[in-house]
Amino acid sequence: MSDSARGQSGPTEFLPKLLTVWREGYRLADLRADALAGLTVAIVALPLSMAIAIASGVGPERGLYTTIVGGFLVSALGGSRYQIGGPAGAFIVLVSACVMAIGVEGLILATLLSGVILIAAGALRIGTYIRYIPYPVTVGFTAGIAVIIFASQLREMFGLTLPGGEPGEILAKVEALWAARETVTWAAVAVAALTAAVILGLRQVRPHWPGMLIGVVTASVVTAALGLPVATIGTRFGALPQILPAPSLPDLSLWREALPWAASFALLGAIESLLSAVVADGMSGTRHRSNAELVAQGVANIGSALFGGFCVTGTIARTATNVRAGSRGPVSGMLHALFLLAFLMVAAPLAAYIPLAALAGVLAVVAWGMAERHEFAALLRSSRGDALVVSVTFLLVVFRDLTEGIIVGFALAGLVFIKRMSETAAVRPRTDQPETPRADRVVYHLEGPYFFGAAAQLGGVLDRIAEAPRALVLDMSAVPLIDSSGARGFHSLADRARRKGGQLYLVGLTHKLRRQLEAQGLREPEVLYLPDIQAVDAALDGPATVGESR
Repeated sequence: MSDSARGQSGPTEFLPKLLTVWREGYRLADLRADALAGLTVAIVALPLSMAIAIASGVGPERGLYTTIVGGFLVSALGGSRYQIGGPAGAFIVLVSACVMAIGVEGLILATLLSGVILIAAGALRIGTYIRYIPYPVTVGFTAGIAVIIFASQLREMFGLTLPGGEPGEILAKVEALWAARETVTWAAVAVAALTAAVILGLRQVRPHWPGMLIGVVTASVVTAALGLPVATIGTRFGALPQILPAPSLPDLSLWREALPWAASFALLGAIESLLSAVVADGMSGTRHRSNAELVAQGVANIGSALFGGFCVTGTIARTATNVRAGSRGPVSGMLHALFLLAFLMVAAPLAAYIPLAALAGVLAVVAWGMAERHEFAALLRSSRGDALVVSVTFLLVVFRDLTEGIIVGFALAGLVFIKRMSETAAVRPRTDQPETPRADRVVYHLEGPYFFGAAAQLGGVLDRIAEAPRALVLDMSAVPLIDSSGARGFHSLADRARRKGGQLYLVGLTHKLRRQLEAQGLREPEVLYLPDIQAVDAALDGPATVGESR
C-alpha cells in the first residue's frame, strides 16, 4: 500500500517511515540510491551546519553535532519518508538570543526541554492541527527571518570591528554596524561576494552541482593562496574536534530560565518540520505522519542536547535536495549524518581554513532564497486581509519577536477568516414561492454557515422579518454548520415570533444539525422542525400534522 493510501490514525500513526520502507522491501539498489542521495545532502549540509551554528552564537562544531546526532534520529524515527533534520536558518534568531540571555549551557538545556515538549505534542496528536497554520503567516515569518539572518551576517560580510559587541535588536544592530563603517575589510567583502557569486552562478549553469560547498572551498583556497587578512574558523574558534563528545546532561538548575526558550524552540520546530514534511509530500506524492514526526523531532532534540548540539528541525532546502537526489526513504538521511561524522573524524582540520566571510556569503544566499519575495508580493496584492496578516507577521518578526509574530499573525488570520465566512452567510426571501403566496406565512432562505460571526451579521435581518402573521419559515437546506451562538439566535427569533402570535419553522435541516440544536435546548414546540415547505403548508392547513418531521 502506498504512503498516500495508508491510514494516519490508529496503530500506524506513530510508526516510523523507516519501518514502512523496510516492510515494502528494501533492496541493494535502494541502498545505492540512498547512499548517493545521502552524500549529496551531506555535501550541502556541511558548510550550512557550521554557518548556522556560527550565526547562532555557538561554535561550528556544535552545528556538526546537531546534524550528525539530530539528523540521524529524525530520519530513523520520523514520520516523513524524506525528511532531513539538522540546524535551520529559521532558528538563528531565537538561538542567538537564547545564548545571549542564558548562555550555551542554558541553550543546550532549552533544546533538551523542547524535545520533551515536542514528544508530548506528538503524543497528544497536536501535529494534526499545526499543519493548519495560515499561508500568509508562514510567508510573513519566513520573510522576516530572512531579513534578520541577512542583517546578522553583515558584520562578517564586511569584516567590521565592533568593540562593544553586536546588538541583538535589529535597529540597534544596523545602527552599530553603520557606526563601524570605517572598519570595513575589503578582503572580507571580496570573499563573501566571491562565495555568493560561485553559488548563484553554479545554480544557473550547473544546478546539480554542490554550489555551497564549491563556493566555500573556492573562497578558502583563494584566501589561503593570497594570504588575505580575513577571519577564519581556525583564527576565531580554533581547531574542530575530530570525534563526537561523550553524552552528558546539561546543567538542570537552569530549567526555569530555559523553559520559555524551550517552548519557543518547540513551537518553531514543530511548524518548520511539518512544513518541510508537506513540501516533501508535494514533491514525492507521499504522505507523512505528523504526530510521528513530532515525536521524532523531540527525540532528536534530546539526543542533540546530550551530545552538545542545539535545536534540530526538518530543513526544507536539504529535504528537497534529498528528494531530487533520488532518495528511496529514510536511509539516505541516516547516511547523510554518517557521512558528516566521517568528515568530522577525518577532515575536521581542513575546516580551520574556511573564512567566516565565506560562510556569511552562504547564509546571505540562504536568506535571499528564504525571503519568498514573489509570494509576499502576491499576498500584498491579493486582498486587504491577507496583506494585513503577512505584513503584521513580518514586521513583528523583524522588529519584535518571532513567537509573538506567529501568534499575532495566527490570531489576525483567524479574524480575517471569520469575517470572510460571515460574508458567505445570507438571508433572502425564497424566490421559488407560488405566484399567489400564502398570507399566513413568509419563507426565507438561509445560506452558508450560521456561526457566531454570521449570527452577529444576520441577527438584525432575522429580527426584522419576525413579523409573520402565523408562520415564519426558515429554509435551512443550504446551512452546513450551526454553532451555539447561532442556536441562541434562533431562541431569540422564536420568542419574538411567539410574542407576535406566530411560530418559527425550521425546514430542510440535516439530522445532525437538528440534534445539535436540540442539544442547545431548541426543541419543539418552541420551534417546529419540518422536512420542507409543503409540510409547513400542511401543518398550517391541518393541526394534526403540526410537529411532524423527517
